[in-house]
Amino acid sequence: MRQTIRLLRDLRAAKKEGPSALERRRSRRLAAAVAHARAHSPYYRELYRGLPWHVDDITTLPVTDKKRLMARFDDWVTDPEVTHDRVRAFIDDPSLVGTDFLGKYRVGTTSGSSGVRGIFVYDKAVSAVTRALALRAFGTWLPPTEAAAVALRGGRVAWVLATGGHFGSSTVLPRSVARSVGEGGLLRVLSVFTPMPELVEQLNRFRPNVLIGYAGQLALLAREQEAGRLRIRPRLVVLAAEGLTDSGYQRIRQVFQARIGNGYGACEFMSTAIGCPEDWLHVNSDWGFLEPVDADYRPVPPGKRSHTVLVTNLANRVQPVLRYDLGDSVVTRPDPCPCGNPFPAIRAQGRASEALTFQGGNGEAVEVAPIALAGVVDRAPGLELAQVVQTGPAALSVRVRAAQQADPEKVWQAIREEIHRFMGSYDLEHVTVARATDPPEQSAGGKYRLIIPFDGTPAANHT
Repeated sequence: MRQTIRLLRDLRAAKKEGPSALERRRSRRLAAAVAHARAHSPYYRELYRGLPWHVDDITTLPVTDKKRLMARFDDWVTDPEVTHDRVRAFIDDPSLVGTDFLGKYRVGTTSGSSGVRGIFVYDKAVSAVTRALALRAFGTWLPPTEAAAVALRGGRVAWVLATGGHFGSSTVLPRSVARSVGEGGLLRVLSVFTPMPELVEQLNRFRPNVLIGYAGQLALLAREQEAGRLRIRPRLVVLAAEGLTDSGYQRIRQVFQARIGNGYGACEFMSTAIGCPEDWLHVNSDWGFLEPVDADYRPVPPGKRSHTVLVTNLANRVQPVLRYDLGDSVVTRPDPCPCGNPFPAIRAQGRASEALTFQGGNGEAVEVAPIALAGVVDRAPGLELAQVVQTGPAALSVRVRAAQQADPEKVWQAIREEIHRFMGSYDLEHVTVARATDPPEQSAGGKYRLIIPFDGTPAANHT
């Protein structure tokens, strides 16, 4: 608690500082992060060999990415006890979900939309900063009067997330917040894999004042609220992980009659930016860098959409993320944001997600959140990358790439069993799940769409 209070004071001070003071603060943290990486990470020591001893200018650092870092995992990390084999065995063991790796680290995985599954390790320091940044976000979304109203109504927070796996969104932040506010009845983590009727019942019983979850899943819950099956009155609804259309955001706001909080982040930097009332995302630039660049990694001016962004996390010491090609496209606001937040304002493109629609056994339409299906697949031990294609109203085809040391047949069987179990929870047992003969396909931009909805065209190349 003391560490959280100290960090919150630091965050408040950073937000009040002028641009020059903020830049000095960030430069000091960058210099410390680079020095630590060079001293303890063989990968960065090699990469930075030709650089000056003291580095406080982010643009002097070479760019790296997930593919290069994961290929050198044991050299990338700064703790020699953290090895790829050890952490891979950890995330492939379902019984270890919710525990700390080596008794001191939390682990999050990415689903591999770039073609490589990422494994990220978080020490206590980066978890504390992530927690503090989240609390600062809540202070932005809930003015003092609204926060007081939430407290008077019990302060109950429902977090609808992927569970049962080592997902960054559920292994780091919710556990950190739970330890801060106390488990009890204040925080309830609900599974996105729960069948909708059961999830609605759980939420109706809990009556959350704050509802947090993936945007696509919350859009489905908004439909349940409209239909009268879900009957909750949250003061704040926080959308995470995915994007929605403008109409999708407005619909959630109108249905729940609540304030909307929005965030932007990734396993590489969990709390990259937080949304404001003007529908912009403000980068937490006191603890990181987000550089919009073109295809040659040259800076992109405000108002122009970037090819990608380079992210730097100034808090993670066990697994330094420095000028890392995240792959997202953003545009930076060219003028000060009317909301008054002094940090850079961006809008991100991509990660948008609409519900998958299947034909139920009685001919009715059944909607499933894509992120829930992706999370189910991602839990399969030994998986490197999977791409699920909806080939018809009641058919799925899965393109699978197993990890190097894994048995491809066992990986496929695990994926098929997970999907069948999940679809059965929606009364969709009749949906066929086939194994594609072709590998996962990249988009024109080099990314892998993990879930591809049915477009009306029958698909081939599956067994």
